[in-house]
Amino acid sequence: MSSAHTGEQPARSLQVALTGATGFIGRALCRGLTAGGQRVHALVRPHSPNRHRLPPGVEQHTVALDDRAGLTAALAGVDAVIYSAGSVRGVDADSFRPANVDGVTALTAACAAMPAAPRVLLISSLAATRPTLSDYAWSKAQGEHALRQHDGLDWTILRPPAVYGPGDVEMRPLLQGMRAGLALRVGPRGQRLSLLHVDDLTSAVLAWLAARAACRHQVYAIDDGHSGGYSWPELASAARGTRPVLNLAVPRGLLAAVARLNLARARLCGGRPPMLTPGKVRELSEPDWLCDNSPFTAAIGWVPRICLTVGIRGTFEGE
Repeated sequence: MSSAHTGEQPARSLQVALTGATGFIGRALCRGLTAGGQRVHALVRPHSPNRHRLPPGVEQHTVALDDRAGLTAALAGVDAVIYSAGSVRGVDADSFRPANVDGVTALTAACAAMPAAPRVLLISSLAATRPTLSDYAWSKAQGEHALRQHDGLDWTILRPPAVYGPGDVEMRPLLQGMRAGLALRVGPRGQRLSLLHVDDLTSAVLAWLAARAACRHQVYAIDDGHSGGYSWPELASAARGTRPVLNLAVPRGLLAAVARLNLARARLCGGRPPMLTPGKVRELSEPDWLCDNSPFTAAIGWVPRICLTVGIRGTFEGE
């Protein structure tokens, strides 16, 4: 895997609207875009509990995604829109719909109605390729479908696999366990998984901004460039190095039982939706989740630079 290219910077400073700016990926995008000289306009929900977590230099627009007038005002004069908002936790399809489907629908409709429509980048998920597996996967596919309806827009879709890096809370427990010497395999034996560091995803977005029309109406599944993805032992080795590690397979039946309990408790008691649900177990049980950078690299020259070992080490630096 090459480690030299992070994506070209746009030739001039651009006005970029961003959803999901307070999340793990969104905050990384804010840092990368502002460092690259872009003017970032973060579209933040009125009641977002994280609306005060925006990095310095980012202009906040408090607007609901179903507020057409507010969206039109917030998008005035922007060159590009990046949709990185998304829900990864939910108890049913309706839990995922507002961020993963309805938000995309509303924002792209607002863009399409503008006299000078901005370019649109949807950060989707590799899960969108298998929409029958889970409510989450279905919702990501539906979000893509909503964007595809606008032939007049200059849109692109990126489908990253699992994204990790500093600030991640979803993959962190697994990686932390591996670093401590306990590798829990929650997928089938022989499973292969592509991964992507959040900074490489950011560089891909910057490369897209600089590419102009090269990616119009294209869909790309991108990863860290490690051909064929990783096995679970390879993940453990990248996290643990040469130190001994205890590899334990978690039976699918146990995962399914815990997932059912999580779902029942969430529906009964409310609170934060669980990450492990029956749909997530079906996702985890797939034999592979793999990407291919070739089309994206051929289109705009982007190449990822962060290998897994370096990426995991950086995720935990300072602890």
